[in-house]
Amino acid sequence: MKKGSILAVLLLNSLWLFAQNEVGPEGHKLLWVLLFLAAITVAFIVSGRSYMKKSKTERRPFFQLKRLSIKLEKDALFYPDKLILTVINNGSTAIDLDQPLLVFDNFWLKRKFKLKGMDNYNFYPLYLEGGKSHQLKIDLNRFYSHDKSLKKYPKAKIYMKDIKGKKLGHKAVFLRKTLVKF
Repeated sequence: MKKGSILAVLLLNSLWLFAQNEVGPEGHKLLWVLLFLAAITVAFIVSGRSYMKKSKTERRPFFQLKRLSIKLEKDALFYPDKLILTVINNGSTAIDLDQPLLVFDNFWLKRKFKLKGMDNYNFYPLYLEGGKSHQLKIDLNRFYSHDKSLKKYPKAKIYMKDIKGKKLGHKAVFLRKTLVKF
């Protein structure tokens, strides 16, 4: 009898422990959430006013239109010998272009080369004025003679940056047929 009464007390006690009462948000917690949201709103307003106080030369828009267009063309549909990189500055301000980065891309492996110029002339970094364009002919046979395994890489990409390291854009072309476009 003693064991049965202890078991009954424990069972009744466990039912009392597992019973849940829903409680709404407490007043002080709701107040802290509202104060946090108000602080974020005030921070955005203050930062917006300090943004308006800057001169027009210092101010930059939040969303900038793309001011550099990049075209990468190949001379043959598959297994090209030359790539032609065309960079057009659509903006009104000049840009200092850093050396373009040529990346031969296999699904798992990447080989990166910095392009210095053309025909043994180095002309990077390049100052490109607004509305002007620049064209670079890339001979792929020089890279293939450096490393024969590059002929197996199906994709070539060009990355453009400015002198400060800001990425300006990239383009990619497929050099040979692949089962899956990646």
